Amino acid sequence: MSIERGGIDPIESGNHADTGAGDTRVAVYGTLKRGLCNHHVMGEARFLGEDTLSQITLYDLGPYPGAVLADSRGIEVEVFSLDAAQLALLDRLEEYNEDDPGRGLYTRLQLATRFGPAWVYLYQGSLEGYERLDAGAWSEATPTMKEVRV
Repeated sequence: MSIERGGIDPIESGNHADTGAGDTRVAVYGTLKRGLCNHHVMGEARFLGEDTLSQITLYDLGPYPGAVLADSRGIEVEVFSLDAAQLALLDRLEEYNEDDPGRGLYTRLQLATRFGPAWVYLYQGSLEGYERLDAGAWSEATPTMKEVRV
C-alpha cells in the first residue's frame, strides 16, 4: 500500500521532531501506549501527554493496529520524548527500514501534535479484510508481545 497524502499536510523534511539535547518526539497509538504489552520498549521515554490526531486512521490488524495517513474523526495518541537509541529500538519493533522506508512494514512521518511535531509510524501492508477505526483508540483485545532483539 502506498501512502496517499490527499489534503493532509504532514511535516515533510528535516528533524523537526527534535526537542533539543538529542531528544525526539514520537506519537504512539497502539501496543506502545502506557499499560499495553509493548510499552516496556519505550524504556526511559518521557511521557508528554495525550493528543488526538485527525490526520490518521487506524486499522485493527488483530494483535496490533496500523495507522494510515487519511482523515479521521480523531485518533487518540500518547506523545513521548525519547533519544536516538530509543527511536532506533522503536524502528526495529515497527520494522521501519531507514535506508529504504518504502520497504518496511511501517514507515514513519512527522505530524503536528499539541507538543510539537512528532514521528508517527504508518502501516504499509495490505488492509484488505481489516476493520477501519476512524475515531477513538485501538483496544488491545489479546495481549501479544512482539519480540525486539537488541
